[in-house]
Amino acid sequence: MRKLEIKDAEIIKASVLEEIQRSEESRYDHRLHGILLACAGFNSTQIAEILGHGRRAIQYWIRNFEKSGFAGLQETPRAGRPTAVDKDFEESISNDLRKSPSDFGYSQTLWDGKLLSKHLADYYGIHLGVRQCQRLFHKLGFRLRKPRPVIAKADPEAQRAYKKTSKPRETG
Repeated sequence: MRKLEIKDAEIIKASVLEEIQRSEESRYDHRLHGILLACAGFNSTQIAEILGHGRRAIQYWIRNFEKSGFAGLQETPRAGRPTAVDKDFEESISNDLRKSPSDFGYSQTLWDGKLLSKHLADYYGIHLGVRQCQRLFHKLGFRLRKPRPVIAKADPEAQRAYKKTSKPRETG
């Protein structure tokens, strides 16, 4: 019998593993395949190589299966870092963002991640990084706006002439 070959097998393997990670059901099925391979006599190193996981992960799957059966292969809730901002607090921050930064004594005219980070530390004693504050803007339905630079002493007529949306000037 002829050996099956797939062009760019390593790339395809990486794509399939990525696809498996997209849903709980496919991750569960993937673990079932690992158990099948173990039942067929493959060791954890061989299974890990075939399925694209670490040997230790395969050992965990088998141990969990032996301990809890099929339920041991199901996804379990993962503990994560507790949130620093709960729903009530998000509402309070949302109300603050609807006000001007000058209402809180800041010299800026628009909110940004850096200013929100400072505001949270000053008013609430919560320390969030700038990037996390930018994510909070998005989560709360706000969008970050940047002030457009204005060239000092620029000729307004010349500015209108070069705007992208203005009509082309006639040469003549």
